[in-house]
Order: sequence, then C-alpha cells, then structure tokens
Amino acid sequence: MSELHPSIVALVSLAANIAANHPKQGLCQLDKLKQYGVAQEQIDAVIEIARHIRDEAGQSLDASFDDARGLESVKAKLSSIPVAGEACCTPTPGGQSCC
Repeated sequence: MSELHPSIVALVSLAANIAANHPKQGLCQLDKLKQYGVAQEQIDAVIEIARHIRDEAGQSLDASFDDARGLESVKAKLSSIPVAGEACCTPTPGGQSCC
C-alpha cells in the first residue's frame, strides 16, 4: 500500500478538524503545511470547503430538528438542503466545489 504524502495528510487533517468543530481547529496543521510548501491559496480553499461542509451539516441538522418539532418556517430551509440522491453538496460561497 502506498503512503500518502505528509502534505495530503495535513490537508485532510486540517479539513476534518474544521468540519468536525474540533476544539484545536487543526491549527497545528497550518505550520506543517507551510513547511511542506503548500500554497496559501490551496490552504484557503481547503478551509473554505471544510467550513462550508460543517455549516451545511449544521443547517441540515437544525432543519431536521425544527421539522420534527412541526415548525412550518423550516420548510423553505429543508427544500434548499440536498438530500440523498441529489447533489452531494452545494458550492461554497466562494464558488469552490466540495464534491
């Protein structure tokens, strides 16, 4: 089995920490990524995608909870959130694809 390059591992770890709302936020990965020579634009793109996935997941959970409570105001929210069988996610506000 081939090993992943350390820069890829650091990018994945950074994204996972952000998306999971980990208290350490993947901050230690930033120094590693700079040491590996990863461009700031690439780091910024990963951060944007991870934040978008985290925020989209939170919105989906909130909408499902509100829907279970019978709140009519969430119907519009639910209709804008992708469900199984639809697109895997919506683009980030900056236009980054997360699929």
